[in-house]
Amino acid sequence: MTVLIIGGSGFLGAELIRQARAAGHTTAATYNATKPGDVSQVAWYPLDLRDAGRLHAVMTEVRPRLIVNASSGAADWAVTAEGPVRLAMAAAKYRSRLVHVSSDAVFSGARVHYDETCLPDPVTPYGAAKAAAETAVLAVHPEAVVARTSLIIGDGRSVHERAVHEFAAGTRDGVLFTDDIRCPVHVADLAAALLELASCEASGMHHLAGSDALSRHELGSLIARRDGLDAFRLPEGLRAHSTLPGALDVRLDSRATQRKLSTTLRGARQFCMAPM
Repeated sequence: MTVLIIGGSGFLGAELIRQARAAGHTTAATYNATKPGDVSQVAWYPLDLRDAGRLHAVMTEVRPRLIVNASSGAADWAVTAEGPVRLAMAAAKYRSRLVHVSSDAVFSGARVHYDETCLPDPVTPYGAAKAAAETAVLAVHPEAVVARTSLIIGDGRSVHERAVHEFAAGTRDGVLFTDDIRCPVHVADLAAALLELASCEASGMHHLAGSDALSRHELGSLIARRDGLDAFRLPEGLRAHSTLPGALDVRLDSRATQRKLSTTLRGARQFCMAPM
């Protein structure tokens, strides 16, 4: 099977490439600005999702059986909201399976616990763009999978883990919030679950988050202890006292999706136990 990873140069994209290749799939990937240094055994294509003509050219050349959209355009509406619509239209045209990765940022935190039946109520521009993309992708390509996830962690390579190291070293300003709660997931579990959903008859909305709800400070302390750092050096504070927008407590309930999967979505208390 030919797999196309949109956003293959990112953290999640790189893990998707690794697992797709390990499973024996012919793998292609896209990047936006900078081509990755290691290009062995992967066909790389520059792609800006705002460019419909370029997307058509990539699809024509690759002819993927599966597309996983792991790209991130932050709050850029044209990339994050409109780009996935073009991708869904192309996937439907070429009869490609599509898995679109979304975010818990589509929720306000007003009800704290969210399963797949909950409607988005975003409070940030990024969340609004992600919510719009979800709706449009499923409208254009009803057989697609939309998979919401949370903070992605992975053996020291994520932005969250790097931040913990910088805080512990005293080289980063700021704090880790004690009232900002999410359900972190390991990148290897997430990638495996995404590819597993792609291989079955699943469609529609799915949640892929870890089983533990933790504050960013609690998560940072787990990472610090795993990596032999002094967790007491991690600065803490309240997001409610900051000027940062966004939800405080969003807990994705992934139990319905987990029952469909052989991949276990571990909680951070489990995957942070072993040293790197």
